[in-house]
Amino acid sequence: MLAGSLAGSLVDSAAAADTIPDSDLAYARLLVGAELLALDFYARAIASKRLSEGALGSMERARLNEREHYNKVSEILSGAGLTPAVASDIDFSYPKGAFASMSSIAKLGVTLEGAFMGAYLGAVDGLQTNALKQPVAQIAANEAEHLSVFMRLSGRSPIGISLPRPLTIDQASNALDVFTS
Repeated sequence: MLAGSLAGSLVDSAAAADTIPDSDLAYARLLVGAELLALDFYARAIASKRLSEGALGSMERARLNEREHYNKVSEILSGAGLTPAVASDIDFSYPKGAFASMSSIAKLGVTLEGAFMGAYLGAVDGLQTNALKQPVAQIAANEAEHLSVFMRLSGRSPIGISLPRPLTIDQASNALDVFTS
């Protein structure tokens, strides 16, 4: 693989020769951080023992999805010769009582998954490398599924607005920074 080229599993051979622009690498770093936050959140939610059996199954599946998302977006950085962040690189923090009940977990899940979906939707628009847009859009769709679960657990309609709002890289970063210390 060429230094600075796209990860092979993310792109076709024609795009693999392209160098990833710094702005796309910035999105990849942001999305890696989002996935690490998601993995931490799901681990804590599952460990809380506050979830119903059905909710627990959804959280376990979502955690698996987030692990796959992390691996996929990490490939962008490693394909460019960079080292993706790992969980020990970031200290996560949550509001007091965030994992005290299924209701508080669902409320936080709505906030986080909304931010994750918005970050991915913004990346689809902001990425310059066309070959990265499809996998990022696929992850955005999966994040919307996760959001739907939390909406239902919060007693709200699992069907949201027709056109969810993408977040700029700065908006997404600000939304995620609330949970890091």
